[in-house]
Amino acid sequence: MFAKDLISTEIPPLKVSDEAKKALDWMDEFKVSHLPVIDKTHYVGLVSDTEILDHVLPTEHLSRIKGSLSKPFVFENQHAYEVLKMYALLKISVIPIIDAKENYVGAVTMQKMLDYFSNITASQEPGSLIVLELHQHDYSLSQIAQIAESNGAKILSLFLSPRPDSTELDVTIKLNVMDVSAVLQTFVRFGYVVKATFSQNAGVTGLKDRYDALMHYLNI
Repeated sequence: MFAKDLISTEIPPLKVSDEAKKALDWMDEFKVSHLPVIDKTHYVGLVSDTEILDHVLPTEHLSRIKGSLSKPFVFENQHAYEVLKMYALLKISVIPIIDAKENYVGAVTMQKMLDYFSNITASQEPGSLIVLELHQHDYSLSQIAQIAESNGAKILSLFLSPRPDSTELDVTIKLNVMDVSAVLQTFVRFGYVVKATFSQNAGVTGLKDRYDALMHYLNI
């Protein structure tokens, strides 16, 4: 999926001729702390509520600070992962999307990004999660898939979480079955360390663990 496919039509850009008060009103209305600023169609930068409150009077135009604005962006034809990476690095509330000529195309919100992540990880599909703990040189996608499929399960999604300053990583696997006992037994027989398992029957605790795992992944 391209970055342009994640654009939210709910977030409008500000113009350099807009007053600071308008920018703050829009941020409050759309529940964001940043908004893109454009000059005609050209992307100028991203303004934050803090910058406005610190440096601009309510009736002054944004053109007063356009030269000092940060300019984060993702090109429209880059992969959606680049948007996720930008969120993780900069911790901003919207990501501007531009074309090859630096014309503003739109913005991606955190909600859009989470919806996309939910889809690619099959989090809405019924099934179970298995978290394996292993050394990086022991990771084999083909062997993991073979173990799952030999026990009648299909992998719906899989992602890796490397540990800082370590050669170990966590492998989180989403399977399409509720009963993973046979799969777990085979993993153990092959020498894998099973760190955790979750299913829809795990209740509130399982849901919290999955949420924590998602937040940990987004911060990597």
